[in-house]
Amino acid sequence: MELRFLGGAREVGRSALLVDDSLLLDFGLLTGNPPQFPVGSVAPDAVVASHGHLDHVGTIPALLSGDDRPPIHWTPPTQELALTLARDTLKLHGGSYNCPFTETDLKRVTEVSRAHGYRESFEAAGYEVTFYDAGHIPGSAHVLVDDGDARLLYTGDFHTDDQRLVAGTTARPEADVVVCESTYSDVTHEDRATVEERFAESVKTTLWEGGTVVVPAFAIGRTQEMLLICEAHDIPCYVDGMGKGVTEMLRRQPEFVRDPDALRRAKSHARFVTGRDGQRRRITDQKAAIVTTSGMLSGGPAMTYIPEIRSNPVNKIAMTGYQVEGTPGRSLIETGSAEIDGRVMPVSAQVEQYDFSAHADRDGLLAFLSAYEDTPVLVNHGDRCEQFADELAADGFEAVAPEVGSTHAV
Repeated sequence: MELRFLGGAREVGRSALLVDDSLLLDFGLLTGNPPQFPVGSVAPDAVVASHGHLDHVGTIPALLSGDDRPPIHWTPPTQELALTLARDTLKLHGGSYNCPFTETDLKRVTEVSRAHGYRESFEAAGYEVTFYDAGHIPGSAHVLVDDGDARLLYTGDFHTDDQRLVAGTTARPEADVVVCESTYSDVTHEDRATVEERFAESVKTTLWEGGTVVVPAFAIGRTQEMLLICEAHDIPCYVDGMGKGVTEMLRRQPEFVRDPDALRRAKSHARFVTGRDGQRRRITDQKAAIVTTSGMLSGGPAMTYIPEIRSNPVNKIAMTGYQVEGTPGRSLIETGSAEIDGRVMPVSAQVEQYDFSAHADRDGLLAFLSAYEDTPVLVNHGDRCEQFADELAADGFEAVAPEVGSTHAV
């Protein structure tokens, strides 16, 4: 089995792994200005997607721009999320270099889609492939690829601890080689219940003081997690942006969430924003939490809310995810100001950051890999892949960190 890393090696973004020039695992993009796409030209016989985040599925429609029509295999939520993200990319960047596919390519995706549940083996490009619940977001999967001689486990993104939206992964399928993500290989997450309690107490304090709390959140996974937390702690909240549609979709996929009844209650508890007739500006005067995209303040309804609430020190902005270097969210945390719609705005409102990560931390990664101590490990999807691979090697693993464009025989 020959593995070629087209992206996602020693970086976070544009994940793409080609197996024997035939089976493609993920085909994402690395957001930026300009964005970066997987390297080289590729014409796979089949595509398998691990989960519905841009860095893993954002470039998949481009595979259908020529005469090739490879089938695309994914779980039902991943299929819907990938299509949602592709439509958004077309809306924002269609016709530019930032969008490497067309509306026609996107329509072809639905024609070649094949949806599968967890632990339901299927054939793709001559391999036996099986999805296992990865505990990252609804529909996220570890991908086990069996060619009859060797078994490759591609972890995708995963979490070993429970979140309110999804349970942590417990799957440890037998494998002969593991390609493992390493996003938080040098981080120890604080106890989730403690973080949640601190967030809820902080938000309630601001509301009691007469302020408003804007909660920037990624549309997929994080928005729903925050709605579940708000309902559990009886925090009045609004939800805005792409997360509204994703929440509706996940309500229709109850088998892929941890507690469908809790998600139903959370959806009923939240008030969905339409954006009509100046509604967003009126909401900023309410004593409520506003859960909205984008999670890094790089677009979306947050562009309306932040300018409205920024000058009042009673108000609060509660960041709920990692802020990539160069994004307005990162600037806000580090400097107290952010570029919003082309203008650098100082922010007097309180700014706080909370770790609600959906990735395994160092302990989680090591706990997962303890099942594969005698198995070669290829470390990818991280900012310090080489260091983590060296640390694993020092602990007795056979571990390396591939480079983008490199090929590894297993």
